[in-house]
Amino acid sequence: MKFVSRLLLFGALGVLLGPAHSACAQTAQAPKNRATADPAADALNRLLAAAQDAVTQNDYATAALDYRQYLEQKPDDAAVHFNLGYAYTALQRPADAQAEYRKAILLDPKMAPAYLNLGLTLLASDPGAAVDPLQKAATLLPDQARPKLFLGTALERGGNLPAAIEQYEAAEKLDAKNVEIRLALGRALLAAGRAADAEQQFHDLLARAPGPADAAPAHLGLARALLAQKKTADAASEFGLYLAARPDDAAAQVERASLLVDLGKYDDALAGLDRAATAGPEGLRALKLRARIFFEQKRYADAVAPLQKAAAIAPRDPDVAALLGHMYLLQRDYAAAIESLLAARALDPNAVDVIDDLVTAEYRAKNYAAALAALDALATHGDLPAGRWFIRAACYDRLEQPVQALEAYRKFLQMNTDENNDMYFEASARVRVLTVELQNRKKR
Repeated sequence: MKFVSRLLLFGALGVLLGPAHSACAQTAQAPKNRATADPAADALNRLLAAAQDAVTQNDYATAALDYRQYLEQKPDDAAVHFNLGYAYTALQRPADAQAEYRKAILLDPKMAPAYLNLGLTLLASDPGAAVDPLQKAATLLPDQARPKLFLGTALERGGNLPAAIEQYEAAEKLDAKNVEIRLALGRALLAAGRAADAEQQFHDLLARAPGPADAAPAHLGLARALLAQKKTADAASEFGLYLAARPDDAAAQVERASLLVDLGKYDDALAGLDRAATAGPEGLRALKLRARIFFEQKRYADAVAPLQKAAAIAPRDPDVAALLGHMYLLQRDYAAAIESLLAARALDPNAVDVIDDLVTAEYRAKNYAAALAALDALATHGDLPAGRWFIRAACYDRLEQPVQALEAYRKFLQMNTDENNDMYFEASARVRVLTVELQNRKKR
């Protein structure tokens, strides 16, 4: 029984395997509907003809029914088991499809399309299990590139990058103009840490790309290869070329915006984030990035809103709470700052920058005892700098603990190197006053 090529939609790869790939997806050719001396054979021929017509009309449920009825009479027909598997694949019944492909293989161990389609139906859910049938298909079809491409995909998804690259390279030798193969090879090289090789692969692909539709994914791959080599400006440029063709790719817009921030191009980065936001609510990365831009631009009030949204998305993220507390601190909203900083510290008790901000917020809110407690916590992470000794002294002073205040002021003056700042003058004055006060107490 001959095979005729049909389309097989394989969603995990996002490709259509059409007539040009006759070994990749096929159904059995029904024989001509002719009268015979055997009425039972005539009935079987009519079932196959009806099934073929149903497949032609994309009525796979009817085709599957006809194939099953045929197989009730002819259970050893490998080609029809294959065709039934194909119909089940189109009906998105992968388990049933796999069972039929396996029956076809048992009946005809050299049926390459059955191995191939079995591997394809396994690839999305179990790439490791897909390797063996795809390897068999590639062996039976040594002159075809696509079985090697699919085998490489299964190996890559299973974590075997060296073997995947070997298959992609073999596929490329058979079909050097195939964009899908070259993209897969470039991405695998990048995933394997061979960014320079991936860069060259994407450059070669761009030189051969027949049009913008093929060039866009190559620009994206090249951008990521350049980024892996810390070529930030060039990577941002390639992201821009990709987004010119695919402006609706919100993730790429955010990725490019991140690079633009690193390059100090804050307005361009914000424009990219705004474009990404048209696709739907912003994610955590975009919100953090937007807040960072506002911080760099000293637009502290504007940074609060994206951080509040980020906190709603990720209430257990200590960085978000810490950044929000820092923004409130910069706006002198000390009560709000303390609330956010305490939340951040509860999530990450050892975050030194959070404790340091908490010292400032408590002190400026005139919560002197709380500020001292925060200073004690900060001191467990290393020696306090001069400025923090001044705050310690001032807190003791406000709490009317002159002995501790005098000791802390003196410690500050020993460490201070700037005799023109306000803290120096205040500390010097308070040392003189407190020294006299303590001497007078002793005289009483």
